[in-house]
Amino acid sequence: MESSISLILDIVVSLLLVATIIYAVRLNNRLGSLRRERKDLEAFTASFNSAVKRAESSISVLKKTADGLEDQVSRAQSLRDDLAFLMERGGVTADRLEEVIRNARKDYPTVSNLKIEPAVSDIAGEEDREDGQEPKSEAERELLRALQFAR
Repeated sequence: MESSISLILDIVVSLLLVATIIYAVRLNNRLGSLRRERKDLEAFTASFNSAVKRAESSISVLKKTADGLEDQVSRAQSLRDDLAFLMERGGVTADRLEEVIRNARKDYPTVSNLKIEPAVSDIAGEEDREDGQEPKSEAERELLRALQFAR
């Protein structure tokens, strides 16, 4: 009986040894795949790290660009305001000029009916001759007269 107990113990130990060997082989396979995955994970970590560095540098460039754009936008807004003011002033000036022209037309219905006084035409002609230019045309003289009346 002792030999049968010894045999049973040997069989149990053998079975446990086989189970241990199987477990060791599985563990070795898992450790091997973990080592391979570790290399992949290191490569992934390195590429992720470089991507983060590129993103950080891009963010700083974007911040600088945004600051520059903010300055340009503020300058553009001030220019827009200046242009709006100039357009408003130009509109007011155009309205006044139109009113002066309208009033001049009421006083002088047609340009062809205007008679140029000899004194005005003589003065205009003398100025032209002194500069060496040709005498002013009839339309230029009429315009000078209209401007003198507007004053």
